[in-house]
Amino acid sequence: MQLSPSQLSSHLQQRLAPLYVLHGDEPLLEQEALDSIRVAARQQGFAERTVFSGSATQFDWSAVLAASASQSLFAERQIVEIRIPTGKPGREGGQVLQRLAQQAAASGAASDTLLLVILPKADRTMQATPWFGALADAGAVLRIDPVPRRDMPAWLAQRMQRHGQHVPVGEEGLRILSFFTDCVEGNLMAAHQEVEKLALLYPPGELGYEQIAASVLNVARYSINDLSSATLAGQVLRSQKILNGLLAEGEAVVRLHSVLANDILGLYRARQALDEGAPMPQALRLARAWGPKEQGFERVLPRLRLPAIARIVQSAHTVDGINKGLPHTAWPTDPTAAMQRLTLQLSRLCQRSLAG
Repeated sequence: MQLSPSQLSSHLQQRLAPLYVLHGDEPLLEQEALDSIRVAARQQGFAERTVFSGSATQFDWSAVLAASASQSLFAERQIVEIRIPTGKPGREGGQVLQRLAQQAAASGAASDTLLLVILPKADRTMQATPWFGALADAGAVLRIDPVPRRDMPAWLAQRMQRHGQHVPVGEEGLRILSFFTDCVEGNLMAAHQEVEKLALLYPPGELGYEQIAASVLNVARYSINDLSSATLAGQVLRSQKILNGLLAEGEAVVRLHSVLANDILGLYRARQALDEGAPMPQALRLARAWGPKEQGFERVLPRLRLPAIARIVQSAHTVDGINKGLPHTAWPTDPTAAMQRLTLQLSRLCQRSLAG
């Protein structure tokens, strides 16, 4: 029997198969499917659970057979889970799985053991093996695929509805769900966590773009350009969060420093040009500020003063030396800590400028 995740709920309400095979590459949906099966099993008296996990060479298949054949002293029925991360049980394991499948098929719904076999995504080679075919014939096979991009908006809306939340109807709602999808595409666990966070932050009802954006952007994966934009916007806390996130993802301190140093030198050149009577467009060209950066420079430059920027230029020079192993008595010796201080200085300077 072949099942999809969407069919599992109605299937479990009707009956419980003696054996389930779950295979796929989506951990969240796999875990939720397993939880649903376990809940249904407990309701039918499967009160104990034994888990076996490992590769073919690590399995004690005799212990698997013994566990599936034994009955608990405290419960009549049990769940036996077999996790094979490699998808290769080996010769002995294949024979054991075939034997377990035969036992499950013979016992049917009256079996005192519910067998769960968890595998990676089953390719044609795996599905052609005798042991996989025996498992599929004896029970239900649940293939768990990632949610495709086109289905993500509906998936997110459905998850929100579980908490009594929804987006506006019409184009506005589609725009919000599309934005939400852009932020979490390819990471279903992150999408789930964001929906759960929305339920904690806001009461049931309609959620607008601002509410969802405020939540999602706080944990989104950032780029180096985001760091530049946040510092130029004077967003002190957000710039530190972006910096720490980039560092945690393995971004090199030297590269992050080069981006901020270019911004700092650009601000210095542009302010110098303005002080010499150049119009703003010309000053921005001299600073090589284009696109979003041009807008950031244009907002912050009018109230910036050259001496203040010059001090940040010196700080950037100091951090460059620290990155090269040249310590400074007034600065941290750790390049990461020094980069955090430089980011703080620049964002605070821009914040004061924007505040007037």
